[in-house]
Amino acid sequence: MAKKTATKKNQQLSVKKHIKTFWKLFGVCLFLVFLVFVLASWGIFGSLPDETSLENPEKDLATQIISSDGQVIGKFFKENRTPVQYEELPEHLVNALLATEDARFYDHSGVDGKGTVRALAFLGTRGGASTITQQLAKQFFTDQVSRNKFERGMQKIKEWIIATRLERRYTKEEIITMYFNVYDFLNLAIGIESASNIYFDKAPRDLNVEESAMLVGMFKNSSLYNPKRNPVGVTNRRNVVLGQMEKYDYITEEERDSLRQLPLGVKFTPQDHDEGIGTYVREYIRGYMKQWAKDNPKADGSLYDISSDGLKIFTTLDSKMQEFAEEAIDEHMANLQKEFDSQNEKNKTAPFRDITTEEEQGILESAMKRSDRWREMTKQGKSEAVIRESFLKETEMTVFKWSGTVDTLMTPLDSIRYYKSFLRASILSATPQTGEIKAWVGGIDYKHFKYDMVKTGRRQIGSTFKPFVYATAIDQMHMSPCDTLPNTPFCIAQGKYGLLEEWCPKNSDGKYGGMMTLKHALANSINTITARLIDRVGPRPVIDLIEKMGVDTENVPEVPSIALGTPDVSLYDMVGAYSTFANEGVYVTPVLIQRIEDKNGTILYQNIPETRDVISKESAYVTVSLMQGVTEAGSGQRLRHSWAVNAPIYKRAVTGYPFEFTNPIAGKTGTTQNNSDGWFMGMVPNLATGVWVGGEDRSTHFSNTGYGQGATMALPIWAIYMRKCYQDETLNVSKNNFSKPEELTIETDCQRFKEENRQIDSTDEFDF
Repeated sequence: MAKKTATKKNQQLSVKKHIKTFWKLFGVCLFLVFLVFVLASWGIFGSLPDETSLENPEKDLATQIISSDGQVIGKFFKENRTPVQYEELPEHLVNALLATEDARFYDHSGVDGKGTVRALAFLGTRGGASTITQQLAKQFFTDQVSRNKFERGMQKIKEWIIATRLERRYTKEEIITMYFNVYDFLNLAIGIESASNIYFDKAPRDLNVEESAMLVGMFKNSSLYNPKRNPVGVTNRRNVVLGQMEKYDYITEEERDSLRQLPLGVKFTPQDHDEGIGTYVREYIRGYMKQWAKDNPKADGSLYDISSDGLKIFTTLDSKMQEFAEEAIDEHMANLQKEFDSQNEKNKTAPFRDITTEEEQGILESAMKRSDRWREMTKQGKSEAVIRESFLKETEMTVFKWSGTVDTLMTPLDSIRYYKSFLRASILSATPQTGEIKAWVGGIDYKHFKYDMVKTGRRQIGSTFKPFVYATAIDQMHMSPCDTLPNTPFCIAQGKYGLLEEWCPKNSDGKYGGMMTLKHALANSINTITARLIDRVGPRPVIDLIEKMGVDTENVPEVPSIALGTPDVSLYDMVGAYSTFANEGVYVTPVLIQRIEDKNGTILYQNIPETRDVISKESAYVTVSLMQGVTEAGSGQRLRHSWAVNAPIYKRAVTGYPFEFTNPIAGKTGTTQNNSDGWFMGMVPNLATGVWVGGEDRSTHFSNTGYGQGATMALPIWAIYMRKCYQDETLNVSKNNFSKPEELTIETDCQRFKEENRQIDSTDEFDF
């Protein structure tokens, strides 16, 4: 009996000893775990993000280009991340995140103890334990790859530490916002702002329930659930999120079932530098901002990085008008190019006309040496012979066509010839009273035609120069549109104005005779009368006038032939100059960038309008009145319904539309020698718009003026654009009369003009 008692006592002592040992070991383990966390927090196992990183966790931020109507029309970025505020997140988007990723988010302090225990007990088979805060913390280590389980374990500990620090520093709403802002949704979409715009072409605040569910579903694995590559998987994942939302009573069962039946509805809108609207103007802004950053360093002397500092560039562009301008070019140029290709094929002249074989070879040679291929192979140390040979080898490439890009096989030299066969176009639209640029399109397709013809390019302007001559005569000599001059052959003698030989311009139609009012002469672009006017005022006053109107006159010679549009001028300068007429003789420097802000909203730059008086209100109004005659009964009359009805079928097919404008419009067409350039400058009281069309080389042109004149090549783009603007009444584009000075001493309503004026047949070739 005593032996049994002793044995029992020994067993009890042994149990107590084991219990004590267990608790000692447990205590040691707890201490070790605590020690590991303390050491990790001290950075013994690798550095943790510092206080600055925690306070500013956005990393690189994209610079935004913002239109005057509040739309983001482009970005510059290393990572396409644009932060949003919590107030910009719709409630159902937040609910979808909570239901799917962390239902107890508001009940824990960064680490979900219940979820962690469950995950450990079931080895992760019944869901993970990672909270939203932990997933946010994990973003600090996305550039670190764990090579083994120990490193992954240490990283997990660091994530827990960061998660608790985040919870102490930020509110729950701020953590949710940061999580949405930092996640990479792929396809250059970092953060919810980029993702909602790229996948659905809308701001986050405008997302509906099913769209929100799709984006939240991508948090599980955006590489796997990529809408572009795996739409079926993404749909299934979206439906899982909708199921979670129903489970936690964020939506009803009926809503869940209904939403699950809907397609994804993805409207993929890339935000690459070559995609979207305003590609040409965005590239101009990039160059402007690089120079601005050099000229305006930060307080510490460092330079702003336009790709990562999250600047906001507020422009004068109107997103709707920009889109309308691009659509107008697309609609007209597709038809015009089809006719141009047809004529080239018929005449076997593609892509050059009126040049020798040697001149053609010179054009191709120059293009080869300017190409990326030549430049890159030169950097690689390739010999010129090897480089030239490469231009003759067929290569797989994707080329531009108006019907869409196509994959083909051709030599690089043939591709140069192919692209030179395309007619190019540009358009610029601005408000005369403020100089604010509303639309800027530098070419037909930025991805394939990089050169911007708005500001960089300069081409001969043809008859669009003539209003400057008329304005000089009106301002200096007080001439009236009703004054008459003889429409007879006219010459300026050798030696006058330094002429080396006699200058005798001819009318494009070869017709002369009789007296003609100035209004009739400008409306029909009569060369001899323009020549008589510049002989009366002299070339220098005309040059001085356009210089005051913002035109670069460095290469404008002081000779009378400039009256017929021989100078090379940019579309940018032309719109600024014409705007002066609509703005009662006051020139306002065209402005594109209104202000620049840093990521915190501090204004770094604010535009101050630059203005100067150029001509009197009366002279400006009279010049506008003259140009109204162009659209009423001259080379621009096809803007009116009468031309659309009477135009030949072939020409209606090219322009595509019968134009039926009835409101006051002042404008001027222009065509250069051999039909190389077609221009139209058109104005209504609060909008001045210029259009240029032509080939990259002057030898790429139509063979006849019927198609090659500005009234056929450029005017329809203006008309399509303006019609779209008028259809959107929110734009408030004027249909009113131009403002008339209270004291007008020059007669503008010429009965003689009405009586003598004829309706120009649309087939006449009159515009040079």
